[in-house]
Amino acid sequence: MAAPGWLTHRKRSATARSVLAGEASAEAARKTAQAGPEAVEPPAGAPEPEAEEQFPVAGDERAAAFFDLDNTVMQGAAIFHFGRGLYKREFFQRRELARFAWQQAWFRLAGVEDPEHMQDARDSALSIVKGHQVSELMAIGEEIYDEYMAERIWPGTRALAQAHLDAGQKVWLVTAAPVETATIIARRLGLTGALGTVAESVDGVYTGRLVGEPLHGPAKAEAVRALAAAEGLDLERCAAYSDSHNDIPMLSLVGHPYAINPDTKLRRHAREHDWRLRDYRTGRKAVKVGVPAAAGVGALAGGAAAAIALHRRRR
Repeated sequence: MAAPGWLTHRKRSATARSVLAGEASAEAARKTAQAGPEAVEPPAGAPEPEAEEQFPVAGDERAAAFFDLDNTVMQGAAIFHFGRGLYKREFFQRRELARFAWQQAWFRLAGVEDPEHMQDARDSALSIVKGHQVSELMAIGEEIYDEYMAERIWPGTRALAQAHLDAGQKVWLVTAAPVETATIIARRLGLTGALGTVAESVDGVYTGRLVGEPLHGPAKAEAVRALAAAEGLDLERCAAYSDSHNDIPMLSLVGHPYAINPDTKLRRHAREHDWRLRDYRTGRKAVKVGVPAAAGVGALAGGAAAAIALHRRRR
């Protein structure tokens, strides 16, 4: 998607970039949404969503559901699985994969997002796709979904999404992952569409720049707000689902917020505000979910843990 020069000025405030990212994502989502998505049957053995005050309300066309992707709908980070697929296809070298794995491990183990890591990860991803055709990456994304993502979908969360679809409501993914990747996942799951980070393209070729900023934190809330306005939705009648405290701005927008596989901060916030919780993890698996699992990443995760501990002792 090409963006006018005034939209990508570097001196824009963080808030302005969040709004821009959200509006760009909403526009992209509406363009790529399925006209009439076919319902996808929940996988065998998926738990039925609990009955809660007849929610979702069947036939309520002003209601919709918004689902975070990473560790909410799918185990792990979509961008990491996508990176594994690109590495397999020799888009970049092992050193870059190791650096990306380190950043993911730091985020999951520290529970905080280092701005320098986020900037580096964003720049690395953009440099990898720069000069490639959007259609090429979309085709590869289809293959990567089958290779790494399909088996990592949480059956419980998928059943929740299906309940909204069965009620006649639209269901959107909302993620910091590239909108193209998110759109593939949404279509494979039979959802309406996806809000994701929008990378600029000119004549179908990636420029290596973003439109706004990554769709993360406040930008997600801006995207949901923009899409709701365009679709004529009443946010008080909508639902949102996420695992991360970073998505509290998005969850706070809707009348029916859910904490799914929540991190510690979100679990605490959800309990304080009487939000509903779902946790589809069990035992040790719950602790390990989201830590990258490619070759050599285990050692990197251990190194990250040691570095984090040292960092905290020095503070």
